[in-house]
Amino acid sequence: MNEIKSPIPQTMGGRIKSIIGGSLGNLVEWYDWYAYTAFSLYFSDAFFPPQAQLSSSENQTVQLLNTAGIFAIGFLMRPIGGWVMGTFADKRGRKTALTFSVLLMSVGSLIIAITPGYKSIGVAAPILLVLARIIQGLSVGGEYGTSATYLSEMATKKHRGFYSSFQYVTLIMGQLLALGVLVLLQRAFLSEKQLHDWGWRIPFGIGAILAVTTMYLRRSLQESASFEKEGTKPNALNGTIKALTQHPKAVFTVVGLTIGGTLAFYTFTTYMQKFLVNTSGFSKSAATLISTLTLAVFMVIQPLFGLLSDKIGRKPLLIGFGILGTLCTIPIMTLLSHTKDVWVAFALILCALIIVSGYTSINAVVKAELFPANVRALGVGFPYAIAVSLFGGTAEYIALWFKNEHHAQWFYWYVTVCIALSLILYVTMNDTRKHSKMEDE
Repeated sequence: MNEIKSPIPQTMGGRIKSIIGGSLGNLVEWYDWYAYTAFSLYFSDAFFPPQAQLSSSENQTVQLLNTAGIFAIGFLMRPIGGWVMGTFADKRGRKTALTFSVLLMSVGSLIIAITPGYKSIGVAAPILLVLARIIQGLSVGGEYGTSATYLSEMATKKHRGFYSSFQYVTLIMGQLLALGVLVLLQRAFLSEKQLHDWGWRIPFGIGAILAVTTMYLRRSLQESASFEKEGTKPNALNGTIKALTQHPKAVFTVVGLTIGGTLAFYTFTTYMQKFLVNTSGFSKSAATLISTLTLAVFMVIQPLFGLLSDKIGRKPLLIGFGILGTLCTIPIMTLLSHTKDVWVAFALILCALIIVSGYTSINAVVKAELFPANVRALGVGFPYAIAVSLFGGTAEYIALWFKNEHHAQWFYWYVTVCIALSLILYVTMNDTRKHSKMEDE
């Protein structure tokens, strides 16, 4: 018989180092992902030519609609990434999967950075843009489930909510970093014309370099004890769809709790910059500043909500998000559409993001606590990626489509209904803090 080796004990210092290393990699992944939407106001006309029969404002909406459509295509690849990388992480280890996912992100960013515009290579330009987003979609689809699993497994039982909340801290920080680069280029280094002509390529070049650096950083991460323990058990079903089908309730729970949360998150983060310009009438620089300030506060409060969930449970926070999100989304977005005051817009978006924090701060740990170690990365990543592709990734496209059809308010109702549907699940599900599959590991 083969001797079964015990996993190496994890010290607190080792846990913290691994959590920081995993989180920094997550930051770079999401910076690369969000650079696309942060700079789409500047590069949309480079990949899609204006239509002569439309006015300038109508052309802007159509071009943004095209870039939002490609943004959605990237999301449609996320289930494949969640499936492939989740299987890989459950069979070969969290560390190896995390290293490979960031390499894919680097390739996607580099393609966007160097692709010539429509005027130079015609239809090949948007085709290459689609290819880049497909690669990035595969990467970020695998990143979410694997990093959520890794951070949850590396945390101690009493502080699992707190430590796993850093997934969204770094996710938001990645978005904030993308916006910060945009603010610096807008206000300090480049003119509006330079940004439109070539400056939008800079953030994608930065992202490619950061991703390669992070790949080497992740190679030194410590593997989680949960995977090492599971790895001593010979099981061909580890990380397979067949193994996942043995947990139908958990899969349904992941999809249900994600629908409203992911739509609200993408509405009040990535779409807000365009909403403020295209609907409220703010300048691009003012909209970027508002988005940056609100995201900075949003990022800081994630660990506070995570810490609260370790004290009172995950379920109360989810229910709080569901109730307030259902009641407040329409009033907040209606007021936002009419305000011209920067600080009023800031306050309204911040209120929305505080509400959304009841979901974002703990959604990673809730999903990780639903599955056993042998199928956890796949269970967290694959059903989540399906839900986020259908609802989060299409948020901008649906919002802009409603606006193009002169029914912008219908989007507010769409977000509200989706949050209400998730609320039903929040009320009926078990609190994973008390009923966790991680307790015996």
